[in-house]
Amino acid sequence: MRAKRTLVACAGMVAASIAVAEEFKMPPEVTPSLRAACETDVRRLCIGENPTVAKVKRCVFAKYFQLGRKCQVELASLGLGR
Repeated sequence: MRAKRTLVACAGMVAASIAVAEEFKMPPEVTPSLRAACETDVRRLCIGENPTVAKVKRCVFAKYFQLGRKCQVELASLGLGR
């Protein structure tokens, strides 16, 4: 359960940060390789009208298995995978 909460918090923050990079400073856990692996998937799956950090976090967690393999592997390499 702890790992699941960590995934929700961190993966969501990562994805939300990617989604709103222009508005917020990227957190340190969003590495260039993580951004490269996940940005397209996050934008495709989780960015709609009026995205918020909370919405993107929920979306990334809910659609984790729809993220591309590269994104999942990158998240897992950071200890954020399922």
